Amino acid sequence: MEARTHPTGQTLYVDATQGERGSKAPFYVVYNTDRERWGFFCSNCESFDTAVDSMGRIKCNSCNNLHKAEEWDAAHE
Repeated sequence: MEARTHPTGQTLYVDATQGERGSKAPFYVVYNTDRERWGFFCSNCESFDTAVDSMGRIKCNSCNNLHKAEEWDAAHE
């Protein structure tokens, strides 16, 4: 895992072996110093500013890189 510094100064660890395909580049899983899953890292713009919804979609708020949900239900539309 690669150590990176969040804009707040927190050290986070990006695991390039665990990721999700994005529309522009992969999203990689991020862990905090306690080895707890923290979120995702956008490899397109190298940003931690990502959002995940209940359907599993991941969106980078900086460059609009997007990972669509694997499964979806029309009732959620």
